[in-house]
Amino acid sequence: MTEAYKKYISEFIGTFALVFIGAGSVATNYISDGALGLFGIATAFGLVVMAMIYATGHISGTHINPAVTIALVATKKMGGKDAVPYIISQLAGAVVAGMMLRIIYPTAVEAVNLGTTGLGAGVSFGTGVLVEAILTFLLVFTIFGAAVDSRAAPGFAGFAIGMVVLFDILVGGPLTGASMNPARTFGPALASGYWVNHLVYWIGPIIGGVLAGLVYEGVFAKDKSDE
Repeated sequence: MTEAYKKYISEFIGTFALVFIGAGSVATNYISDGALGLFGIATAFGLVVMAMIYATGHISGTHINPAVTIALVATKKMGGKDAVPYIISQLAGAVVAGMMLRIIYPTAVEAVNLGTTGLGAGVSFGTGVLVEAILTFLLVFTIFGAAVDSRAAPGFAGFAIGMVVLFDILVGGPLTGASMNPARTFGPALASGYWVNHLVYWIGPIIGGVLAGLVYEGVFAKDKSDE
């Protein structure tokens, strides 16, 4: 098997784990009458992201998020031709995870849309895009600082990125579901048929992710002239 296909499979498995555990925690919270709560759901997301980074970071970089992949393309850290199969693998992993959740949690299909993200009461489409952009900016900025930048302290990327996911959900969960990731929303949406305000979870994360990458590279990246 070629190295490229290993990367694609890695992205598939990593995104599957993210959606199955993360969105699955929402479904579990429903069937357990709120036993997990917001903190439990946020912790599940943070821990699974952390685990996948340590498990597959050395294989594919553990993007497991089209917004991250697009940010790397925008900053010329990755070629567009390489990004397409990454994103396809991420979406495929998310869809399979969503379908598994549909089988395992049939009562959560209509009740919580299998953990699909949605806007909170009183949150408009535009506000939702803004919230998702801000949350994803923080996530991708941390990814660039902790994982992409060669000066970062080794071994801490998974912890740092997992913590950002956790606190982003604690703040943004009641507002938008704190997706920060088009694939994370797409998989459960397809499995449950819930597409309300779906574009929020593409527009916001992509804008926030690209902006974070450009800011980090433009302001904080190591100046090659100083090497």
